[in-house]
Amino acid sequence: MNIRVNNIQKKISQNTSVEDLLELLNHTQNGIAVAINEEIVLKDNWSFSNLKENDEVLIIQATQGG
Repeated sequence: MNIRVNNIQKKISQNTSVEDLLELLNHTQNGIAVAINEEIVLKDNWSFSNLKENDEVLIIQATQGG
């Protein structure tokens, strides 16, 4: 199945959750926000929010600044 993650095409298995995707990408789960098709997914829902063909996923890393 094809999705886009931060504008990069990725192939993933069907029934892949947001949590699974982050593990596949070796991405930390702390200090980030995830949106699917421009809708924020609450962290509590990552484990059961399954991705679909052609979904657009945006992973935003929080940063500190001053």
